[in-house]
Amino acid sequence: MLFLEVTLLVLYGFCLIFILAFSVTQFRLTQMARRAYARGLPSEPPAPTSWPRVTVQLPIYNEVFVVERLLDTCALLDYPADKLHLQVLDDSTDETVGLIAARVAHYRARGLRIDHVRRPTREGFKAGALRYGLELTNGEFIAIFDADFVPEPDFLRRTIPYFDAPDVGVVQTRWGHLNEKYSMLTELQAFGLNAHFYLEQVGRTSGGHFINFNGTGGVWRRACIEDAGGWHTDTLTEDLDLSYRAQLRGWRFRYLPQVVAPAELPAAMDALKSQQFRWTKGAAETARKHLGTVLRSNQTTATKWHAASHLLNSTVFVAIMLMAVISVPLVFVRVDLPQLKPLLQLSSVFLLPYVPLVYYYYSSWRLDQPTTSGWWFTPKFLLFMSMSMGLTLHNTRAVLLGWFGKQSAFIRTPKLGLVNRQGTWRGRRYRTGSLLDGLTLSEGLLSLYFAFGIGAGLYLGDWGLIPFHLMLMAGYGLTFYYSMRHRK
Repeated sequence: MLFLEVTLLVLYGFCLIFILAFSVTQFRLTQMARRAYARGLPSEPPAPTSWPRVTVQLPIYNEVFVVERLLDTCALLDYPADKLHLQVLDDSTDETVGLIAARVAHYRARGLRIDHVRRPTREGFKAGALRYGLELTNGEFIAIFDADFVPEPDFLRRTIPYFDAPDVGVVQTRWGHLNEKYSMLTELQAFGLNAHFYLEQVGRTSGGHFINFNGTGGVWRRACIEDAGGWHTDTLTEDLDLSYRAQLRGWRFRYLPQVVAPAELPAAMDALKSQQFRWTKGAAETARKHLGTVLRSNQTTATKWHAASHLLNSTVFVAIMLMAVISVPLVFVRVDLPQLKPLLQLSSVFLLPYVPLVYYYYSSWRLDQPTTSGWWFTPKFLLFMSMSMGLTLHNTRAVLLGWFGKQSAFIRTPKLGLVNRQGTWRGRRYRTGSLLDGLTLSEGLLSLYFAFGIGAGLYLGDWGLIPFHLMLMAGYGLTFYYSMRHRK
């Protein structure tokens, strides 16, 4: 029994160290980003004397609620007509096909070069569609927008000038949020995503480290795509995969936080989970594919460290999941083994790895909400951390499938055309999952499990882990509640 109890404590300690290492890296990125903002963003390069040929690729799969908005928006892009090509890569199987055909005919009649591309099969999903479309265009630069994006008319004129050196392979912009205020769920997603776009991307760029193309809202140099080997279909995050292959071959990426590409956040839990599954599993697959190459490369030690943290960020969910499950038995271990009291005090420092994250998310929140009272940060941060913890079981499963090489389909995140507080997810198609599946049931049971941990701590007079268990109980409870509510 003593061996088991000590083993649990050691595993808990390893999880703490892993999460702390990740948190310290985020702290360092925050410092670098803040210095970059203090120096001021680089001035915009002059417009080219001759604008290059640009193809705008729009990968679509069953997006009846947003596809017309996308095409109408992209038709308004302010760019020389003889240098612009819109390519609708349509893998749809429903009436989205007819909506696209009508819109394409409408804009073709007005002189816009726009093609409706239909593949024989959906092989390779989004990556396969992008690769297929690339063979049908002569664009020197390739802009990509997912179905829910609404780019501003000047998007290309503000991004193309940054390809002012032959080794610049990608220009990525910051995502905006069309429906951030729609619900608590969308507000918390925006809270988390903003940290990536305001701090991570800026910090890595300013330090000369690897960043990633975010799958949409950016522009590629065609030569960069081809030199790096093109779009691969062996991961669910084809964007992260190609980003690393390109940067390992010496291509430079530029990130523009001042240029915003608005998009829609998932408003229902099943849509959020499908997005999280794709991102976390794909990141694990990409780490499995490239981590060894990165560590053996001739990059600086700092770049290797930040790249490893970047590739392993989804693996943090595994550490949190394991630490959370172990933490409840530790409540009893701390009472049963008073002789190990000094060592067991480590189980109460669960908050230590999260201290750097307060700085990280507060800095991001201030950049996004400079005039809002600082008191609003605390409840939003605690809710965000709780909800993130509530997704750890779902994301841990995705990460393990990725690390073990288990193949799965690319399940796109359905969007419903929601803006601000307008519209509803109720009664819309593209819903996924049954009312109560095994994973959702497990999330509900975990909420009860951590409630038991709270009760045990109160009964035994051990308060050290109660805050941790409160966040876990709330997080899994919210995840279970939203999963059930949104599937009705």
